[in-house]
Formats: sequence, C-alpha cells, structure tokens
Amino acid sequence: MARRTFNVFSLSFLDVMACGLGATVLFLMIISSQVHDRAEAANDELVALAATLEQQVAEATERLAAARRRSDAPAVPVASEIARLERLIAELQAKLLVQDQTSLAKRESVEQLRADIQRLQEANARLSPAEPQPASGERSRAFTGRGNRQYLTGMRMGGRRVLVLVDASSSMLGRTYTDVVRFRAMPDARRRSAPKWQQAVATADWLATRINPGTQFQVYVFNESARSVVAGTDGQWLDVGDGAGLDRAMSELRKVVPQGGTSLARAFRAAREIKPAPDNIFLLTDGLPTQGDSAPDPPENVPPNKRLAFFERALRELPPRVPVNVILYPMDGDPDAAYAFWELGRRTSGSMMTPSRDWP
Repeated sequence: MARRTFNVFSLSFLDVMACGLGATVLFLMIISSQVHDRAEAANDELVALAATLEQQVAEATERLAAARRRSDAPAVPVASEIARLERLIAELQAKLLVQDQTSLAKRESVEQLRADIQRLQEANARLSPAEPQPASGERSRAFTGRGNRQYLTGMRMGGRRVLVLVDASSSMLGRTYTDVVRFRAMPDARRRSAPKWQQAVATADWLATRINPGTQFQVYVFNESARSVVAGTDGQWLDVGDGAGLDRAMSELRKVVPQGGTSLARAFRAAREIKPAPDNIFLLTDGLPTQGDSAPDPPENVPPNKRLAFFERALRELPPRVPVNVILYPMDGDPDAAYAFWELGRRTSGSMMTPSRDWP
C-alpha cells in the first residue's frame, strides 16, 4: 500500500490559520474601539477645562479693566468729598461757637439775676424797720455762728412768752432714709452727733440768744410724746433771768437722743396746755408727722396722704392766734412738707424757712 504524501497546506492547517487571523482581527477591532472611546472622553475633559480657563481669563480681564478705570479717575470725586467734609466741619464749628456764646450769655444772665436779688434783699433789709434789740451787753447768752450766717429772714423774734418745739424723732438723724437707718443702729453718743441733729440743736441755741431778758421761755422736744427738756417743768414757763435758765435748757437739749416717730398733735397739745398761752412759737422739724396720738400699724412707711391727715388733725390742737415760725430741715421723700408748713406759717401770721446746711 502506497504511503500518503504530507502537505502542510492541507485543509486543517488553513482552518487553524483562518481562525487565528480572525481572532487577531477581532482583538485589534476591540482595542481600536476602546482607544477611540478613551480619546473622546479625554478630548471632552480638555474642552471643558479650556472653557473654564477662558471664563476665568475673561473675568480677570474685566476686573483688571474696572480697576484701571477706578485708578484712572478718582481725583475729582475724592477732592469733592474732602471739600464737602471741610464745609460740614466749618458749619458744625460755627454752630458750636454760637451755642457756647448762648450758654455763656445765659450763665451771665443767671449770675446777674442772682446779684440783683442779693442787692434787693440787702436794700430791703436796710429799709425794713429794725427789730428792737437790747443794748450791747444786755444779751442773756452769746452764740458764735459760721461767719455772717446769723440771720432769720422774715421771722418774728419777739414775744413775752416764747416756746421752742424741737422735733426729736428718728428722722432728725439724717437727711435720707438710708442715713436715718444707719444712725439709728449706732450708740447714743454717735446719734447725738449726727449732723442734722446737731444743726437743729445749734438753731435752738441761736434762738435762745435772741430771747430778751425779762422774757419767759420754754423748750420742748417731741417725738411720740412731748416734754420739756428741763425735767419737772412741763406746763410751766421759765424765766430768762441772767441766762442761767437758758444755759440749763440748752445743756439738757444736747443730751437728747433722737428716736421714735413724730406726733405733731402731742407737741401742739403740750403748747396749748402751757398757761398762759405762748405768744410766739418756733417749730424745728424735718417733715410731716408719721402718727397722731398713737403709732400707726405698721409704724414704718406711712404714706403721704396719711401724713397729711395727721398734720391736719394736729392743727386742731394748736393754741389759737399764736404765730408759728417753722424752721424746716427737709427730709427726702416728703415733698408735701414744705407747702404744708408754709401754709401753717401763713395761717398763723408766722413764717417758714429752710436754712442752708451751714447755718447758723
């Protein structure tokens, strides 16, 4: 049997080669497609980036142009604004100068008015009838005040029987409620040295020096009750004599410690019980009463309307046809007191005054 010849280009070999070629072509097509897709994506990104950069360049160019425009023409607006501000400053300075001149004129006018009032008061004092005074050396007591402070404008200093009523309630310890509370908690010696109380004592002492020899007098202190400062002399008149009685009364007054509430009704009742009746009363107080015949409940913080009611009831106890001269040391928080006591002085043909803190 003859042997078959071998041919490398047989059908089987060609099939294998065709398959390999087809696979290669297919592989190349796949790779080409992927490269194209990637190239397209990269191109889109580059286009977007280029657009963004172009936008940023355009914005930067616009800002640069605006900055150049501002830098090219600022001189006229800035100069105009500076001129406007300078004009405004000049106007304000002119107004301030006018205001200062007006204020100065007002102050000078006030000072002129005060000087005119002072001159009128001095002229009135010179033209007023002089109060009968005892000859030099006939005073029962002497009193040295602070400089030229020894005056009581418009007060009647005479009388054959003179009664001095001194408010010795707690409120006489201070000019404010806080001061009163502070002094009220202190020892007796410290309370007696309270500035307001010391002024009241000094005023009573000054009044004592104006009492003429041959006059009868009495000094009462009152708070929730009323009594003579000289023990055992309630309802009696004391003789001035050589001044020893006045010295004793002032010495006893300095021992009094302000305390308690204020009953003006009891003070006026005590004045009415002295026989014969006084013909001149000096009332040293700091405000409207805080009670009538008895202390209210509660005793603190008596409202103004009640205090006025206590005052009106106290007037019923006052001896008739006796001038009452009130020396008022105002207390904060008692605005009705000044008018009420002024009206009391007017009704009784007396007077009312509020001394300065350095008087007498």
